[in-house]
Amino acid sequence: MPRPAVIFDLDGTLVDTAPDLWAATNHVLTAHGRRAVTLDEVYEMVGQGAKKLIERGFERTGDPVRADMVDIMLRQFIDHYTANITATSQPYPGVLALLDELKGRGVGLAVCTNKLERLSVKLINGLKMDHYFSAIIGPDTTGVAKPDPKPLRAAIEKAGSAHTHAVMIGDSATDIRTAQAAKVPVIAVSFGYTDAHVSTFNPDHVVDHFDEILPLLDARFAAHA
Repeated sequence: MPRPAVIFDLDGTLVDTAPDLWAATNHVLTAHGRRAVTLDEVYEMVGQGAKKLIERGFERTGDPVRADMVDIMLRQFIDHYTANITATSQPYPGVLALLDELKGRGVGLAVCTNKLERLSVKLINGLKMDHYFSAIIGPDTTGVAKPDPKPLRAAIEKAGSAHTHAVMIGDSATDIRTAQAAKVPVIAVSFGYTDAHVSTFNPDHVVDHFDEILPLLDARFAAHA
């Protein structure tokens, strides 16, 4: 029988990365003559990878980014972000306690994110969280990004589980739609990066703190024991 597994989104779910993403975004915008965006604006723009963040930043500050400049700007963003990836990013309150408890119980843990795999690994390693996870799956790992269910299915498999015994935890419409497409229950955190409240997208549960998650997981796993 597959073991229980919990698959986490990264940015806005496990780790508050917005301040460092904000710095990298403004590095690119100001280098190309645009105004800096605010942190609140970045909270609304993140969630679909660095390329989309750059595009949204340009849309917020004037004309859309030229198609022939996107790859250049993406490299500038990644270079800056890579060098400063853990400058201010921190796990959300309650994250480490939940991971410790689940790991101790033998629950499979993995990350499924739209951040590039190597950046995700660097972030997780820099925060000394790597020992928790069986896999870190980015869009480049499987060749597609969320909300396609393929990355989530890969993360579940790497965690030694199956969709019938897994739960997704995320913070956005992208995460919720990914889980729904994979037929996996999804718990949404209310404090992440989204331009509309996560309840709008019909997750199975919404929580305001990681302390609320364990009873929901217990109930789910007990029903499929």
